[in-house]
Amino acid sequence: MTEQTKAEQLVVAIDGPAGSGKSSVSKEVARRLGAAYLDTGAMYRAVTFAALESGLDLEDQDAIAAAVRAADIELTTSPDAQRVLVGGRDVTAEIREPRVSGAVSAVATNLAVRENLVARQRAAIEAAGRIVAEGRDTTTVVAPDADARILLTAREEVRLARRGLELNNSQSAEQLAKQVSERDKRDSTVVNFTEAAPGVVLVDSSDLDFEQTVQAVLATVAEQSGAETA
Repeated sequence: MTEQTKAEQLVVAIDGPAGSGKSSVSKEVARRLGAAYLDTGAMYRAVTFAALESGLDLEDQDAIAAAVRAADIELTTSPDAQRVLVGGRDVTAEIREPRVSGAVSAVATNLAVRENLVARQRAAIEAAGRIVAEGRDTTTVVAPDADARILLTAREEVRLARRGLELNNSQSAEQLAKQVSERDKRDSTVVNFTEAAPGVVLVDSSDLDFEQTVQAVLATVAEQSGAETA
């Protein structure tokens, strides 16, 4: 690896609870940094989709783990054209459907599944070199040595409102609150994404608009990594 290549390396890890803006903000930060983008949560959704399609019992942890190890999953890393493929099939839209959202925590809390997907995520980060990776355990498990590590959060009512907009208000406020609360609660049994770990900078976007949040994250990246973010 040349010195020039080394200088171009930059790994930014962003995590946080549902509705915190991780995906939209991370994509825009990746664009402005000229970096790749990795949505680790999409990988969990992809294997959940595969399990549902195969008719597997999500509570059968051994069967799910075996299926994940064998799963052919591909994620593009362009922040402008993210695609998720399972067995060569484009499931980018399908993994966001309610049936997957309601089942993903059952798969994501399977420790054998997490071990397999974390290995894949680390390989993707290593291959990209310059990348923004986001997901619930990115700052602490997937990329604990990232150049910049950020926990992006917001007050609960703000997060619920944002998630409702993402879903085009296709669910009632009560349904949405229940789904987000249950998913956060279940996922928190295997990873802490509500408090910043040592070395992780907390960015609260509750009172910030999208552009202000992006700027706050870029400023944090510059401060932590020393990288040029303009």
